[in-house]
Amino acid sequence: MNAIFGKGNATTIAIIGAGFSGTLLAVNLLNQTDARVILIERLPERVGRGVAYSTKESNHLLNVRASNMSAFPDDPDHFVNWLAERGAGTAHEFVSRQKYGDYLSETLSICQNSSGDRLQIVHDEAVSVVERDHDAILQLASGRQIVADRVVLSLGNLPPHDPVSDLRRTVSADRYIADPWSYTLGKDLDAQDQVLIIGTGLTAVDVILRLVSNGYRGKITAMSRRGLRPHRHVEGLPRPTPVLSKPAPTLSGVSQWLREKSKEQDWRLTVDSIRPITQMIWSSLDIRTRKRFLRHARPFWDVHRHRIAPAIADQIDDLVAQGRLEFCGGKPQHFDEHPDKVVVHWRPRGAETFAQMEVAQIINCTGPQGDVLRSEDPHIMQMLADGHIRPDALRLGIDADGYGYVVRRDGRPSRHIMAVGPMTRSSLWEVVAVPDIRSQVSSMARRIGNCHWVGGEGL
Repeated sequence: MNAIFGKGNATTIAIIGAGFSGTLLAVNLLNQTDARVILIERLPERVGRGVAYSTKESNHLLNVRASNMSAFPDDPDHFVNWLAERGAGTAHEFVSRQKYGDYLSETLSICQNSSGDRLQIVHDEAVSVVERDHDAILQLASGRQIVADRVVLSLGNLPPHDPVSDLRRTVSADRYIADPWSYTLGKDLDAQDQVLIIGTGLTAVDVILRLVSNGYRGKITAMSRRGLRPHRHVEGLPRPTPVLSKPAPTLSGVSQWLREKSKEQDWRLTVDSIRPITQMIWSSLDIRTRKRFLRHARPFWDVHRHRIAPAIADQIDDLVAQGRLEFCGGKPQHFDEHPDKVVVHWRPRGAETFAQMEVAQIINCTGPQGDVLRSEDPHIMQMLADGHIRPDALRLGIDADGYGYVVRRDGRPSRHIMAVGPMTRSSLWEVVAVPDIRSQVSSMARRIGNCHWVGGEGL
């Protein structure tokens, strides 16, 4: 079992996962440091794209205008200039996610070509890691090993959990689609069939559009606890005035400020104005208050904060107007599968009695989850078993300290293992969108390049 390459004089960073977070961290490390970088991704088509930007659907658009999608916080026009050079869009457009994937992939390729042999992309799967005094050994599924100074977990979002615990046991795999990204949606369905989508957020919107583009003409019901769906972006709004200090000392006070401010201006401006300090507000909340926010306010924050492009909102509105799509509030309770259908027993929101719905297929669109204790990923399960990582207190991802080092099962920060991207949302909350992640990875690369520390020591 040979090392792919061992440590030389330069720092060696192994990054597990080559989606947006991992790709951008690799690019920043190569641009800002002299480090060697090993980018590990099992699926070649996901390198530089991840799940979100490897889509082939032309009607899957970015949820943010091109002007705010640069890969680099210190070069805000980088993506806009890339589009202009190719005649592929303007700053105010919501361009396709496939096009953005092309941009990321090309950015990585240019960086690789200019960095000599400092970047190695490995198509393999991490199995386990062993920490030593001065480095870590990463074991790959192929039997190869990597010796690195830092191992960075860039795992993106975990697949959604089953919305009902016994769903997979009671409904067959061709009628219950647990992972909508690994399945050709709409196949073997006709116009008389009905599809139940569990979830009404951004994932549900993507899946609805995929069903329609694949030729499905039947009825779609999208169900979530409250039945909330993402709001639309609006053209022609002025730039929001950034709020740079906490507008109220408590979370309820901030909520009241948001409501009052939204009476003076479009609520989208209010929500966007607080973006620069959402991480600061989150960090000021105690665990009990964070849990209260997640339990009561998160769905409302999500549909206002994570909006969809006007063209996508128009398509969704048209489907609703045609009677082909319905959003409803409720919760599925149990399922009875028959040869030609599944009977869904569900409780409508606010009702005391159950209702029934007959569907041909159920698609899990509850969105990405973060509870690592429920993960079926072998590497995550192994790292938990070895005590290298632990879930955060909110079960949003991996527990990590303020410098990005994961916290071990015994409560000590790791010496060599770090985490980046959505799995660190417990400490940052707003770290799922491009503007937040690009700042996070740029800061991490700068710290790695400028400091010699272990587990935060020396900073």
